[in-house]
Amino acid sequence: MTDTSVLNRPGSAGTPPKPQKDWALFLDVDGTLLDIAQTPDGVVVPADLVVDLTNVFDALGGALAVVSGRMLSEVDRLLAPLRLPGAGEHGATVRLPSGQMDEIDAKVPPDWVEALNAAAADKPGTLIEPKTHGVVAHFRRAPAEEAFFSELCARLVAGRAQEFEVLHGKMMFEIRPRTVSKARPVERLMTVAPFKGRRPVFVGDDITDEDGIRAAVELGGAGYKVHQSFGGPDGVRRWLKTVAAL
Repeated sequence: MTDTSVLNRPGSAGTPPKPQKDWALFLDVDGTLLDIAQTPDGVVVPADLVVDLTNVFDALGGALAVVSGRMLSEVDRLLAPLRLPGAGEHGATVRLPSGQMDEIDAKVPPDWVEALNAAAADKPGTLIEPKTHGVVAHFRRAPAEEAFFSELCARLVAGRAQEFEVLHGKMMFEIRPRTVSKARPVERLMTVAPFKGRRPVFVGDDITDEDGIRAAVELGGAGYKVHQSFGGPDGVRRWLKTVAAL
């Protein structure tokens, strides 16, 4: 169960935090920087977002990271030409400021992906998103299929529950290795310059972000949920302009 005491500290509901020069800022992507879309490929990147992120990067001396459930290659495509430090697949792959990759070995079995694809074939509106280390079953356009995919994902991991887990996110189920969480990139990046010695601040919107928020708080920083502190991704994007102005 999530310890809600780690959320939105310092600050209060509906009040964005005041930016500080000593921050190391960690940002989720979908639902935080970008509005949620019907499909992963349907997201829209606002015209000024990359410029604002570039300015935030400069204002914080490079201590800016994106931490996404997407693969890093997708994040790079969305934010091109930026290639920020951060993590893909909830921390399975971490890109250090040097460009070096720190990647876990665990991957979901291919037959699990095949089983999900076969199941989705006759369920219009569902989408299976294979990743390097995990797999996601999206049902945003077919909400009636939630129970079906919940049961199927649980059945797939049942024999290897010590190695893999099923996450229930926003209109999706994701199977991922248990060694993966968004705490991992926070803990890893805070050991190297320019993050080292700063206060980690994590901003995210979903249950998968709570590990990152918790890690930031445990390292002496803070964590903020998007809808509680910013009202939505548009509020986060407006707030980034104040961070860029530091």
